[in-house]
Amino acid sequence: MLNLRFSEEELAAQRDHIVSFIQDTVAAAGADGAVLGLSGGVDSTTTAYLAVEALGKENVRGLVLPAAVSSDANMSDAERVAETLDIEYDTIEIGPIVDELVDAIPDADGSTVAVGNARARLRGVVNYYVANEENRIVLGTGNKAEALTGYFTKYGDQAVDCNPIGNLYKQQVRQLAAYMGAADDLAEKEATAELWEDQTDAQEMGVDYDTVDAVIALHIEGGASTSATARELGIPEEDVETVRGLYEVSEHKRHMPPAPSELRL
Repeated sequence: MLNLRFSEEELAAQRDHIVSFIQDTVAAAGADGAVLGLSGGVDSTTTAYLAVEALGKENVRGLVLPAAVSSDANMSDAERVAETLDIEYDTIEIGPIVDELVDAIPDADGSTVAVGNARARLRGVVNYYVANEENRIVLGTGNKAEALTGYFTKYGDQAVDCNPIGNLYKQQVRQLAAYMGAADDLAEKEATAELWEDQTDAQEMGVDYDTVDAVIALHIEGGASTSATARELGIPEEDVETVRGLYEVSEHKRHMPPAPSELRL
């Protein structure tokens, strides 16, 4: 698959650039630090390492927000990241909050997708509650592959003040995680949003992240044709079309909610 990894010099420059971005964003907001959700995955792990380098461990707060479908292993990994970095963190069960929400909606049938998205949105509410209480900003943990395929919950995991790793492909996030000192098992861990039981990102998107990264780089951003991209990567054209379809259908997620054009009377 397409190699999008940075050179050592580029990797150091990326780290310094993101660290400065976090510092500038916190300063511009007049905030006292940052809050971020810790899932045990590579994206939140990398963001946590960058935040500590930017702000110091005393100014970073982690939130581990398990629900009924969260695996013990992932929650343990999330806590391990916080403890390794020696940052303050809280573990808050959001399951009862989700249950209260579903029970409060007349005729709600507990749709898998609706409940899964509610979990993501309630995590955003908790993140912002803590951030508001402590005059912090909320750091997002989304990467470029997720942003350009719409693999995030609107007003959920992208209800944030900034996305420090938002310009990095998944492959590059894994590389940066290892460079920052994250454990190998975290840097290479299979991605899952854990919005419902046994979910994986690759299974839901229909293609793996290496394919998503490569198609975005060559086809979506690079302008290569569907057939040329498929030939270059050695994949079926259907895979290219799958990624392009995800990109096109999620366009609305990358913009502010639309309003009618201004009517002058």
